[in-house]
Amino acid sequence: MQIEFSFQGLPGGALIHQGLMDLADGRETVASLLVLIGAPRLRRLGLPIPEGQFQPEHALYKLLAQSEPDSAHSRYNALIRILVSFERAAECVA
Repeated sequence: MQIEFSFQGLPGGALIHQGLMDLADGRETVASLLVLIGAPRLRRLGLPIPEGQFQPEHALYKLLAQSEPDSAHSRYNALIRILVSFERAAECVA
């Protein structure tokens, strides 16, 4: 997948970029689910995000809870903060 967007210097840029790559490869990962959560706003920035038929919020929480149930909630919230920081920064440079 060729992405024509500069992630360099944006907070969370590497994570969002990895999520886009994972989505393109059909992998359900923390990064790809995070991108799907932010899909409406990220699409407005011109990022190529496929339409989803499920609730990525629940899937992300479930994935986080599988590896470390006691910290799933705090890790989920931290990831959402990273996503929002990326979106805000990307809107400023777009």
